[in-house]
Amino acid sequence: MKNLAIARRYAKALLLIGKEDGQAETYREELDGFARLVADQRDLEASLTNPLFESAARRRVLEKIIARLQLSAAVKSFLLLLFDKKRFGFLGSVNEFYQKLADALKGVEQASLVSATELSPETIEKIRSTLSRRTGKEILLDVRQDPSLIGGIVTKIGDLVLDGSIKTQFINMSESLRRGESA
Repeated sequence: MKNLAIARRYAKALLLIGKEDGQAETYREELDGFARLVADQRDLEASLTNPLFESAARRRVLEKIIARLQLSAAVKSFLLLLFDKKRFGFLGSVNEFYQKLADALKGVEQASLVSATELSPETIEKIRSTLSRRTGKEILLDVRQDPSLIGGIVTKIGDLVLDGSIKTQFINMSESLRRGESA
């Protein structure tokens, strides 16, 4: 839990800088690209975070990567700060929080939609637009299939879960019968 609080604090700090200088979206792209690079290159991540390597050498490697990627001064300073404060291992979590905060700043909300069967693009768009109207935000849907739902859909927006699956209805009916309730 403490690690998430640290990641959230750093992400908020970078977002505040981005809001002040109008570069929040640029920082989003740069931070996300860098975090993905590090996550995809396990050797790179190990060389930057492994305390068995000399700190000054690891910092030089980081500086060379930042220079090669031509990152903005703010993101460069931010990444070096994470390194200097021994928080570089939180880069993935910081990036996740930053992406969510930047989405919220733009009025965008990430949501997931899981269905038992494949949905048509028109149906997906109807669901997306309905969720947008209800939340007052632009909704970006991650659509997946899960045949174990039997039928229906499950939508998740932040902490809110809308479960209209047949599987859940069967579970609820079974619980009601166990408790002796009548339908």
